[in-house]
Amino acid sequence: MSSYCSGVRNDESASGAAPGPARAGTVQSVDRAVSLLQALATRGPSTLTELAGSVSVHKATAFRLLATLEARGLVLQEGDRGRYRLGPSAAQLAAGAAGAHDVAVLCRPLCVELAQAVGDTVNLVVSDGTQITTVDQAAGGSIVASTDYVGRRGPLHATAAGKVFLARWPQRRVEQLCEQGLERFTEHTLVDRGPLLADLEEVRRRGWAVAREEHEAGLVVVGAPVLGADGTVVAALTAGGPTYRMTPQVVPSVADQVLATAARASWRLGAVKPG
Repeated sequence: MSSYCSGVRNDESASGAAPGPARAGTVQSVDRAVSLLQALATRGPSTLTELAGSVSVHKATAFRLLATLEARGLVLQEGDRGRYRLGPSAAQLAAGAAGAHDVAVLCRPLCVELAQAVGDTVNLVVSDGTQITTVDQAAGGSIVASTDYVGRRGPLHATAAGKVFLARWPQRRVEQLCEQGLERFTEHTLVDRGPLLADLEEVRRRGWAVAREEHEAGLVVVGAPVLGADGTVVAALTAGGPTYRMTPQVVPSVADQVLATAARASWRLGAVKPG
């Protein structure tokens, strides 16, 4: 393995292509091979040039990695210079993973890690398109007494998790939700179409949502999307705490940590890892 990795680096240096950023605790060639598989799962049959560009590696590196994957049945090539596609071994692995795990099980260690980092409550939330439901929760070290939210349902428009889902909806669908009438939970709840649409646009711009005492007085929560292999939002990861800890100065830092953990959770669920 070491000589192979060394060969990859030497080829890239000679070609003038800069290697992608290394991730702590990972083997670069394995990391890139997985990225190629994820790119094929997202893009479908693709050329060598398309795949190399999608994961930001030199074509020579992509070619060698794909040849190795092809030898194990994870990738197939249509002809000598044809497009690559996922092979039968990839389908076998996917079937095994789908039968053994669900979103909560895969994300549980990351929820615990994030809760310890931010010191507050972390929730993993899913949606059925009408409400949200908390499927897992982890409490941080700052929590003296934590409310158990697992199994609890909540509104889309007044929660950070709900806004994560709404931000991916077409505008007309959000407008239809508003036309049905939005329940007010606190004086801060967004119940009018204009303010809610503006808030969702901000969620899309920065990548994370925040609910400042909109569902529960005294509680501030930030949330970020967890993506599946097809790029859709399968869950929302949130971190929240009391207003005296989740101040306007602290929220952006917590949001950065939630975003980073949500990205890692997405990779566990098969979303394509950039770079």
